[in-house]
Amino acid sequence: MARYLGPTSKVSRRLGVAIVPKDEKYLDRRPNPPGQHGTSRKGKLSEYAIQLREKQKMKYIYGVLERQFRSYYEKATRQRGVTGDNLVKMLESRLDNIVYRAGFAASRPAARQIVSHAHLLVNGKKVNIPSYQLKPGDVIQFREKSKNLDVVRNSLNKKPDSQIPTWIQVDKANLKATFLNAPERSEVQEPFNEQLVVELYSK
Repeated sequence: MARYLGPTSKVSRRLGVAIVPKDEKYLDRRPNPPGQHGTSRKGKLSEYAIQLREKQKMKYIYGVLERQFRSYYEKATRQRGVTGDNLVKMLESRLDNIVYRAGFAASRPAARQIVSHAHLLVNGKKVNIPSYQLKPGDVIQFREKSKNLDVVRNSLNKKPDSQIPTWIQVDKANLKATFLNAPERSEVQEPFNEQLVVELYSK
């Protein structure tokens, strides 16, 4: 599946949120939108523009392009419960996201690369699909030959236990993580409003 490969710092400045953790420093230094007139843009955004921006935030944060994102939305509408909450749960249940949340990677793009390079096992079987949907109880662990990856160890050492979500159980010594359950929306601290995305697609 293709993904955005351009400079995330420009996207972060345009949307006003850090798409990847390293972009936070760019937003601190240059919070205005990119471009010659970024500092002087005024005017109230239309309802459509606001909804579109929220969708763009979600797509870029989770590294999902339009076709796949639309597929997630359609699946969310067919599930019981609140559509927006269902959408967030599916995005949070992606394998690359859980690898990032567990601290095995410094960012979601880095987590995606780890998965794509077939470094991981899910329930003992090799999985190299970043969008693979985990189910409660699924166990992620690194293949034996991948347990000495410096990038993984460094990322894990920098991740405080307090930043590991309660819906993931991590065994740092054995590079193993268990997906306990899909999180409730209140447990996901991401800067987007999924309800506006639902309203956009519902038109």
